[in-house]
Amino acid sequence: MRRKTVVRTGLSALLLVGTWATAGLAPAAAAAPDAASTSMSESAAAAKKAPASAGLLSGMQKEFGLTRSEAVARLAAEKTATAIDTKAERAAGAAYGGSWFSAADNSLTVALTDAKKAAAVRATGATVKLVKHSERALDATMKRIDALSAPAGVSSWSVDPENNRVVVNVLASERDTKAVTAFVAKAEKTGPVTVAETTDAPSTVAAGTVGGDPYYTGNVRCSIGFSVHGGFVTAGHCGPRGQSVRGWDNSAIGNFQGSSFPGNDYAWVNVANGWWTVPVVLGWGSVSDQLVRGSNEAPVGASICRSGSTTHWRCGNLLAKNVTVNYSQGAVHQMVQTSACAEGGDSGGSFISGDQAQGVTSGASGNCTSGGQSFYQPINEILSTYGLRLHTA
Repeated sequence: MRRKTVVRTGLSALLLVGTWATAGLAPAAAAAPDAASTSMSESAAAAKKAPASAGLLSGMQKEFGLTRSEAVARLAAEKTATAIDTKAERAAGAAYGGSWFSAADNSLTVALTDAKKAAAVRATGATVKLVKHSERALDATMKRIDALSAPAGVSSWSVDPENNRVVVNVLASERDTKAVTAFVAKAEKTGPVTVAETTDAPSTVAAGTVGGDPYYTGNVRCSIGFSVHGGFVTAGHCGPRGQSVRGWDNSAIGNFQGSSFPGNDYAWVNVANGWWTVPVVLGWGSVSDQLVRGSNEAPVGASICRSGSTTHWRCGNLLAKNVTVNYSQGAVHQMVQTSACAEGGDSGGSFISGDQAQGVTSGASGNCTSGGQSFYQPINEILSTYGLRLHTA
């Protein structure tokens, strides 16, 4: 019984670790209120009704240089913005062009292709910006680019709602090569496209077996993502279906019940052998452990944090949605990009905004010393694909 108790404690830590993990621009997986009249100005009142945990607030103060009251106000504003975005999208209908949150004034802006819809969208509490292309049109452009064969010199492409374009990121060192030039020419014919340069290429983030609270598949270490009833979700590049999984103490946890990579980067593992699941994200001592209460999708511009077995607790901003990341193993679609750093072994860990689960770490560029960005697979797609139910507090 003593061994079983220890194993359960280990899983709890693993689950917490995975809940916020992020990685490099490669799969970080392995390591070798509901009223239509709600407005952003109500955020302070909302904060008093639903105060955030002390750990989350301290983490935001550290990462963003905020006072405690500023962190409380921002979290409340982001929660309000998330609710407003859902209502604004319904009000906009086919004219919806995406949205983004601004921490400068705690506002949510909704892009709109039809001025006749502006009054209805503003009534939800959002600011309106008229644009030429709808989100549907931008998504269609993404799909056409997804159908192209991208060379290694192209790192990613994503929808940029604020600029109403699809941005194709290419390596500066490869910008003028024949392969990249040809790809860009084809991409520019698919719709509203802008080309940007980057210095880092996407790659998976594997690492050897080391200490901590990870899980292992063979000689690969990853981080556990969010608890679901019956197991946990993680990154697909961490292991194929059927692959056995071991815990921090090398005891058996379960097996990959489903896994998809590339194309997607998600998987889920069943929990057995005395292990159990809890709706928590590990704060690694930087902040208190965080409870998970749902999976409402945060808007672009919102703050977001992650937990992983290598770089532990890190925070940043949500930079873009509907991102295609071009890993060496193949492209992964409909990802989310953040400014939170991650490194090898963080793969599969979780991203969280407030108390809402957002996704599991896929990959990253850069590192946590010099700085970097990360990508995650949205949680709701994983739950829907496998028919899973998020374990919430």
